[in-house]
Amino acid sequence: MHDNHDDADYEWPTCIAPNCGRQLWVAEAGRYVCRPCEDRTNKHLAELGPLFRQLNETATLMRGARRPGGATSGSRTPPIPPRLEVLALTANGGVATRLQAIEDSWRQALGWETSPTVEERTTFPVTRDAAGRTQVGRPVKGDRVYPHWRTQTASRAVPAHLTFLANNLPWAVSSYESIGQDIDDLRRLHAECVAVAANEHRPGRVQIGRCPTRGDDGTLCRADLTATASSHRVHCGQCGARWETLGEWKQLREQQDAVLRDDAGVAA
Repeated sequence: MHDNHDDADYEWPTCIAPNCGRQLWVAEAGRYVCRPCEDRTNKHLAELGPLFRQLNETATLMRGARRPGGATSGSRTPPIPPRLEVLALTANGGVATRLQAIEDSWRQALGWETSPTVEERTTFPVTRDAAGRTQVGRPVKGDRVYPHWRTQTASRAVPAHLTFLANNLPWAVSSYESIGQDIDDLRRLHAECVAVAANEHRPGRVQIGRCPTRGDDGTLCRADLTATASSHRVHCGQCGARWETLGEWKQLREQQDAVLRDDAGVAA
């Protein structure tokens, strides 16, 4: 059980991981994140490796593609693979890039060096000197030059990033103030990989009118609101208003109708 502090104004520290807020135990004093959230993140890191390997296979990428020998349109250009969501996770900007962003932030907080970033193929190439050391920059005479995509493949980078994050997670949950956001990013990345690997298709979003929330000065927000069949929550990205229960949905509709009536009265 938690100890009761004598000071009535004292607030017991809680886990900073999003959607948690669990009070920390006495044994967790000095930590930012509770142990259940740490264990859950460790599980996500352990599962991301096999998930990425599954997504990075040609069979996963081409699942559902037209079979060779079928009817064609007459073009000799092969069709684009239909599973672009797989490419979004396995190509540049996908799993490897998102994991590297977290690793780089941890390295900076620890005061460790970070790997040079190669964003475009037009940047200085990757070189390898006589001793076999790889670096980014202008090649020196005698160095072997490689395009950066041959030395920074995601299949090699993802396991290295996951190993680093798993090894340093105990430090992060105790000493890194932004660990809550990183835990949420890893959770989202894991959920995306699971959904794509299972070939799940998320329902699209539909517009449900404008936000009827009024600011402190009385002006209406009027931002476009959207909803999806997979969630009962509606969130305004502009003012932050939320409607989550059936009663709140009804209230939202009534507020929107009132705004429409007011607008019609003004127009009249």
